[in-house]
Amino acid sequence: MLTDAWDWLTTKSNWTGADGALHRLSEHLYMSSVSLLVACAIALPLAVWLGHIGKGGTLAINISNIGRAIPTFAVLAILYITPLRLHGNLPVIIALVLFSLPPLITNAYVGMREVDRDVVEASTGMGMSGGQQLFRVELPLAFLLIATGVRSAAVQIVATATLAAMVGGGGLGRIITAGVRTYDTPQVFAGAVLVAGLAMLVEGVFVLGQRFLDPMRRRGHARTITAPPREPALSADV
Repeated sequence: MLTDAWDWLTTKSNWTGADGALHRLSEHLYMSSVSLLVACAIALPLAVWLGHIGKGGTLAINISNIGRAIPTFAVLAILYITPLRLHGNLPVIIALVLFSLPPLITNAYVGMREVDRDVVEASTGMGMSGGQQLFRVELPLAFLLIATGVRSAAVQIVATATLAAMVGGGGLGRIITAGVRTYDTPQVFAGAVLVAGLAMLVEGVFVLGQRFLDPMRRRGHARTITAPPREPALSADV
């Protein structure tokens, strides 16, 4: 089967045309990219702000946890019986956005709340405003956790977008469903390899991006804000 799947992947005719792998790949990337951008635009400002002010986080995280329990395919199937199905892959994008909100909200909020409070207090003592604390202190220190949430959401979106084919949507999942309908096991396997390969590629790209965009890494040995030393606590026996 592996040889047959390789033959499918290396056959030029399987990559061209409206049902070719290149067209399905472009659909997959479009749905995934739009879904991730919309989800980030919704989740990150909200979670970062809640983490900054330290309020409403429990409610936000509980709501995101409820979202984890809702099957994505069920949401997708419900959306496809509404008038939204007349707008191409819009139901798929909405379902993927809802699916990707939990890791984005959770990681961003936790990242902001785990910033060392002593460092924040030190920045206050230096006369920084709330906005300066947010953009110059808290966000750089929370970057790794926030970026990890974005990377996790991106990989999950790419993998889950395959389900769109089960309700008539586009993407690489159409290669798999077409193989299932024609009992073409090598094509099914080849489609699965394409999805897995794309998810691994996205993971690698985001890992590299996270490494090179980390503001704390780019600062190198630049001066950082440090909290003033605390006075030792008095013993109760004194």
